[in-house]
Amino acid sequence: MKILIEGANYPITTLQNIFDDTKFYNQKNSEGTVTSVGYYHSFEKNELIYMLPKVFMVDEDNSIFGKTKSELLELNFINNIKHKRQFNWIRQASLYFYKSLKEYKKRTSGSKIFNESERLELNTNLGEQEYSYLDLVLSFFSFYNKNKNVIIYKRIEYKSKHAKNPKWEKTIRKSLPILDSNNSPIYVKIRNKKKNINTEEQLLIYFFSILENFNQDHNWGLRVDKSFKIIKGDSFKALQDNGLSRLRKIKYRYFNDTLKRMYSLCEIYFSQTDKSSSKTKKEDFLSVNNYNLVFEDMIEKLLSEELIHRQVHGVSLKDLKKNDDGKIIDHIYEDDSLFDTSSIFYIGDSKYYKPTTKADKLSKYKQFTYAKNIIQFNIDILNENVAKDESRLRYRDSLTEGYNITPNFFIYGFIDDEENFDEHLIEKREKLPVKSCHYKERLFDRDTLFIYQYKINFLFVLKSYSNFNKIKTDKFREEVKRDFRKNFIDFFNDPESCEFEFYKYISTSPEDCESFVLKNFKDLNGRCYQNRKSELILAKHNEAIIGDSIMEHFQPMEKLK
Repeated sequence: MKILIEGANYPITTLQNIFDDTKFYNQKNSEGTVTSVGYYHSFEKNELIYMLPKVFMVDEDNSIFGKTKSELLELNFINNIKHKRQFNWIRQASLYFYKSLKEYKKRTSGSKIFNESERLELNTNLGEQEYSYLDLVLSFFSFYNKNKNVIIYKRIEYKSKHAKNPKWEKTIRKSLPILDSNNSPIYVKIRNKKKNINTEEQLLIYFFSILENFNQDHNWGLRVDKSFKIIKGDSFKALQDNGLSRLRKIKYRYFNDTLKRMYSLCEIYFSQTDKSSSKTKKEDFLSVNNYNLVFEDMIEKLLSEELIHRQVHGVSLKDLKKNDDGKIIDHIYEDDSLFDTSSIFYIGDSKYYKPTTKADKLSKYKQFTYAKNIIQFNIDILNENVAKDESRLRYRDSLTEGYNITPNFFIYGFIDDEENFDEHLIEKREKLPVKSCHYKERLFDRDTLFIYQYKINFLFVLKSYSNFNKIKTDKFREEVKRDFRKNFIDFFNDPESCEFEFYKYISTSPEDCESFVLKNFKDLNGRCYQNRKSELILAKHNEAIIGDSIMEHFQPMEKLK
């Protein structure tokens, strides 16, 4: 196994020795820059290559958990990665990383960002899919774990039927049989003078030999049944070279579904290693050039995927993500407003950067544009005379013409603990949100917007993308939505940070409130908002001067909840 890092530079001779194709890197003079993220396997060199995302470069000097890119490239798999605890993360991350690429490929069939080699198709009960070397590794172990009992039963059954010179009196007296579907006894241990190892069941021998080879190469810790003759060393290399022809000689011996699937797995394996096969290829790989799209899809699946099918004024959130100006919002979900009982859209953008990089002015400007597009969508609906009371979403108050707050957020991937795959560790990257406004004293203005920046454990995202069930995903969403809203609430409850203090109008009647707003509209414009409870809220900026004749109608407001 070798580990390369996206965006890192390596001697061009090193990359040429690893890859048979230049599609994975760009050359400039004597160096090459890795441009792909993914998995690569050379059949001739029998070597796995992982091109990991740049988010793994956690240190300022672009090293990974204390290892430079050169040291990672030169790690000895047997002596380092396979046995030392400090490299457990490589084994785990590489597996989840590969599964994430397969998951993205499945979710976005037809995507043009993939490079993938020609593969064989497996038409069995395992499903029609394209198999790479690592697919086979995972499939062999998965198949064995799921069918272990059936395989053991078949071995016992076979051994029982082929026992030589059995001593049945002793066997019956000292052993308990297993009853088959016809209630016929099958003895696990048959007493006889000569102990025989099963050397005749060739399919099981081939399967367990391949399994043991994978087990040794990838340190899976699997205990392979030793009652079979396991083919190893030079004998196994010879089997790889001509295994396909040897396997096909026994093809018609098997009618059981489990054994037929076992046969198919062995056939695909030997098709890739058999030198006499016309389908033998030098390499297989799965890589992407735009990994930011994969990271975006990971966050989307975690955060809001099942929520985007909800209809808003007859439009699904999935369609709402596609703005009329051609911009596409990464993430959008509905949650409680900050100032009333209505709902509001929370709008997010995934940031696939190196851990030391932050969003620039352009990214922040684009995010504010997304928010304004969503606001405009709701205002257009209001202008079309759709009854706003029928919707839980409320962006503009018709009395004050004030705008509700639209929460925005950026979310970055990061890795602090290379062994933590189970906690999201979401936290604010900056203490305060980024603010954009036209009038700094007007909080309830259409152009006053805020963005909080968060970082999330990338290893958690990686694992959850292909391993999470609905219960875990729902729990994650509940926690994150609660925390995202709470962070905005805490910000606005601190007048020193947000620069505003909140007051509530002392009203005697709805007519009185309306008359007051109309009379003082110029002074209240952008500073007031009437929430769904018909409470008139004033946001007074620390530097604003509002006359006593207006302030005497307001009283300090309780903290937001």
